[in-house]
Amino acid sequence: MKKHGKKYVEASKNVETGKLYTAAEAVKLVKETSTTKFDGTVELAIRLNIDAKKSDQGIRGSLVLPNGTGKTKKVLVFAKGEAAEKAKAAGADYVGEKEYAEKIKNENWFDFDVIVASPDMMPEVGKIGMILGPRGLMPNPKTGTVTPNVDEAVKNIKSGMVAYKNDANGNVHTIIGKVSFTEDKLLENLNYAVATINKAKPASVKGVFINNITVTSTMGPGIKVDKNSFDI
Repeated sequence: MKKHGKKYVEASKNVETGKLYTAAEAVKLVKETSTTKFDGTVELAIRLNIDAKKSDQGIRGSLVLPNGTGKTKKVLVFAKGEAAEKAKAAGADYVGEKEYAEKIKNENWFDFDVIVASPDMMPEVGKIGMILGPRGLMPNPKTGTVTPNVDEAVKNIKSGMVAYKNDANGNVHTIIGKVSFTEDKLLENLNYAVATINKAKPASVKGVFINNITVTSTMGPGIKVDKNSFDI
């Protein structure tokens, strides 16, 4: 059984076991129960009523948080010609073709957070798929990272785009900001994330889609949120 530290134990005393908090109460409490000296990340976990083993019930996508994530991500773009120039103008940190694939393969280089690729560059990116896949870095059309509009993708990522995907147990995890965010900004991000994921309900899933919702800060206790406090 995992043993928690003193700060976690003390913070947990402020969270009532079994209680479902409203979304507004949850974001207030997640700030109050943060246990780190640094500006912790606020995370959202949603348990879905899906059979993750069935391919037609899995969900995967991306969303752009209204108030960003509190972190600026480094973006590597695989593109050429006009698309490459647009990516640079949009603020991409690295833009190139084969040279970056070779750098990743030969130098174990990962000085970036997200990869965006134009469709015509996917054959090149696919050559290092075995390296990128396990790290969760492989670009995908469903998350908006394989697109002819690489400049728009870069802008979205820089302004707060986060990807989401259900795990083997039917849970979806994503971030909704930083502890330093105001309650209003965290609440707006939380509402938007829940609403977006709710809209991704597969047609094959009948009845209830979202079973439960939890928010937590880095190394902080989980806070259960009443799903009835959302407009879903």
